[in-house]
Amino acid sequence: MPFLLPLMLMQSTLDAGGISSPYASALPREIVEKKEDQERKRRSESAQFSGPLPLRAENGCLLAVEADPERSADIARKALSSAQGRERVRAGLCLGVALADLNRWDEARAAFTQARDIADPGDHLSRARLGAMAGNAALADGKAGEALMLLGPAAAEAKTANDGSLGGSIALDRARALVSVGQNDEAAAALTDARTADPDNAQAWRLSATLSRRQNKLIEAQTQIEKAAQLAPQDPEIGLEAGVVAVMAGRDEAARRSWNSVLTMSPESPYAATAKEYLSQLGPEGTSKP
Repeated sequence: MPFLLPLMLMQSTLDAGGISSPYASALPREIVEKKEDQERKRRSESAQFSGPLPLRAENGCLLAVEADPERSADIARKALSSAQGRERVRAGLCLGVALADLNRWDEARAAFTQARDIADPGDHLSRARLGAMAGNAALADGKAGEALMLLGPAAAEAKTANDGSLGGSIALDRARALVSVGQNDEAAAALTDARTADPDNAQAWRLSATLSRRQNKLIEAQTQIEKAAQLAPQDPEIGLEAGVVAVMAGRDEAARRSWNSVLTMSPESPYAATAKEYLSQLGPEGTSKP
């Protein structure tokens, strides 16, 4: 195996199972996502909230959040004081989205949780989505324990609603939270749930590969990252992870191909910058084992 890449050595392992491998962490974005990734995911999920509680354009709140989240929060608070039933749930959702946009994560979590509790007990899809949003807010606030308490019921509601895509997304969030509190085996089980619920979710396979790699399960990691690449061949994060898995297995030239593909796919992205750093440490092409 080639000399350890210094950039990999400088990053934390997050290996709570007692296995302290210097290879354990090599990507700038791991299972525990940075806040900007959480916010992007939260925005995506709120935009997809189109089930039993359709977001109507005339509501105005969600449409105005990006332009003026403070005003949107005020609108939602006023609506909460007078709205009833489903309209009150919509107002709580709007308030949560606006507060999250302002990075006021604890208040956002409370708003989403309140909206979930107001929702009809039989409206499993809405309760699942709102619970997932509350869990995401807790994760973004660095409160993984609280996130787990919110995501567990959300997962049950998604299962009752028979929404595999949402169930898979919630399972991914549970995996991130479980890694954050040092429960890697439980996180692996949550990732299995995510892949089962939504087998075409490329991120579920990528994050599974990352965790398998950290646990030194390189055969599993290779299978999982190959599946991720089949599902999302243009995803630069998958290309980065594929290279890390390859270099851990001593396949430097395979790693080089993966990282060069990142430069081709996203030449101006932060992923390309990371790929260039990794490549610089492999040395000139042809000097390492295939």
